[in-house]
Amino acid sequence: MAEKNFKEISDFIRDELRLKTLPVAVKFLKKKSDFPEKTRQPSVVLQKRVTICQGVTYARVYGWTVGLTREDLICVPAMIAFGFSGADDPPATLARLFCEVNFHDEEKEARKGIDSMTLLDNGRIEALVLAPLAKGLFEPDTVAIYGNPAQIMRLVQALVYQNGERLNGTFGGKVECSEYLIGPFTSQAPKIAIPGMGDRIFSMTQDDEMVLALPGKDLAGLKKGLQEAGNKIGARYPVTFYQNFQPDFPKPYKILGDELGIL
Repeated sequence: MAEKNFKEISDFIRDELRLKTLPVAVKFLKKKSDFPEKTRQPSVVLQKRVTICQGVTYARVYGWTVGLTREDLICVPAMIAFGFSGADDPPATLARLFCEVNFHDEEKEARKGIDSMTLLDNGRIEALVLAPLAKGLFEPDTVAIYGNPAQIMRLVQALVYQNGERLNGTFGGKVECSEYLIGPFTSQAPKIAIPGMGDRIFSMTQDDEMVLALPGKDLAGLKKGLQEAGNKIGARYPVTFYQNFQPDFPKPYKILGDELGIL
């Protein structure tokens, strides 16, 4: 998809859904030397280590192109999930951590949830880069779109329009960045995610925000679906209110209306 088309589709999605923040393009890099020009690394430009979800906020709110390597990150569970930790057994390491912070009573139970998470093997990538989709800096592996439930509903309708398959999501309430960033990349299928604790504490994700993320290859289909899905019944965002009815008022209003001869 040409650069101008990335801007066109990003602008179309934003206008069609009246999004508050920018759709984010994500690329998983084997080498950090492949960062686009003018990429900001938090450890360099801010002299701070941050969370991956903060990187998403820098892209979707500030409009930055953000590069994240092991040296830029401070969120231990996300570093494990993205293969930056070097842990001998990443799932077991996460399970132990989740028990230590009391998300689970036993490591066996914690492991059940972790086995349904999407993790990258250690060393599979050296970096990831996040940027507004509209910049068209690279062919995205994943595109993440934040919205309220009604906006996400329209995105779901748009994607289902093409092939009829209902969308999937797994929900654990923690380390959800792996679900909406890695998930579409490895499965090559769209995902719905409810941002977790870290997103809300560190990246200022709001209570009304959800995420729909999709592989970059599905962008053209998403645009077509937004144009076509439900158009014969006026399906759009904001959802229109039904107004073809006659209101019914309390009895005193009716009595007075009869007295005045206006009902």
